[in-house]
Amino acid sequence: MGSPAGSAMHTHGGDVPPAHDESTHGGHAHSQTRTRDALRLGFFLTVIILAVEAIAGYFSHSLALLSDAGHVLTDAAALGMAWFAAVQAERPANSRRTFGYHRVGILTALGNGLTLVVIALAIAIEGIRRLMAPQQVEPALMIAAASVAIIVNLFIGTRLHNHAGENLNSRAAVLHVFGDVGASTGVVVGAVAIALTGAYWVDPVISFAIAALIAVGAVRLIGETISILLESTPAGVSLPDLVRDMMRVPGVRDVHDLHVWTITSGMRALSCHALIDDLPPSDSASILDGISAMLCQKYNISHTTVQFESEAHSGHEGYCACPPGTESRLYCDLRTHTEQQHEHAGHSH
Repeated sequence: MGSPAGSAMHTHGGDVPPAHDESTHGGHAHSQTRTRDALRLGFFLTVIILAVEAIAGYFSHSLALLSDAGHVLTDAAALGMAWFAAVQAERPANSRRTFGYHRVGILTALGNGLTLVVIALAIAIEGIRRLMAPQQVEPALMIAAASVAIIVNLFIGTRLHNHAGENLNSRAAVLHVFGDVGASTGVVVGAVAIALTGAYWVDPVISFAIAALIAVGAVRLIGETISILLESTPAGVSLPDLVRDMMRVPGVRDVHDLHVWTITSGMRALSCHALIDDLPPSDSASILDGISAMLCQKYNISHTTVQFESEAHSGHEGYCACPPGTESRLYCDLRTHTEQQHEHAGHSH
């Protein structure tokens, strides 16, 4: 690399607890265990709600209740994925899967999102059919099943809220659960309206609203998973601001070949080349610590790989991802130099 500072340096960023601080590590592990257990309990209770509403919806002939069961399925998916992610996060990386098993949860989320779109369409189609030919429903059974769902979901949501902390998957699951409380409340209100007026068309109308709720959540879930699989810049991260903040770290003179992506929900990663003065590794350690701490604290990026370079490295520019003469070296082309040379040759002709 032209200097000792040119070697690749890797850091997980942030403040690393002392090696013997078992109380800190133990407290964090205990918190993760409680979160995992709360997610597991929430998942199984949600499956029970799903069964209760599906059975009650079938016997009461209520499309609204069946639709709410479909919405509960989204809750079960969210809780299941969060629980799965918590379990998988405990599995160590290996020589074959160096990032561990975090992307399995993203692939599962994509499959769930596509399934939920199909469920929403099926509810909408059945709702149209029932609007054209309203069916008699049993409001008492609707109220009983939806009330059970409300009570259990409030318990799940409160328990998760107490243990979610900064776990993004758990916080998303909490929002799903409380969202289902609202949907079940809509079913109860609709059932009361039907009991008082006999207007059976209220049932499919409520189902339309729940189908729309499912569809919006499913589309958002699909968009987020595709963005992660495409390794897009995480939402809410401004790369120009991030580069400016890196340049403010004492000792950093330039940043290029920058990549920021999401490994799985809530786990961001960054790699880049940073130009610094010609320093030995021991003298550049404070620069690396400054970059890591800033990225972790301000951008929630805890997995970082920073390659230090000096001016002497410019003679080896052809070995970087940015080929010589590249107009913008901040975001570099990852194709091979042979492909790039062929493209340039084609343009010249």
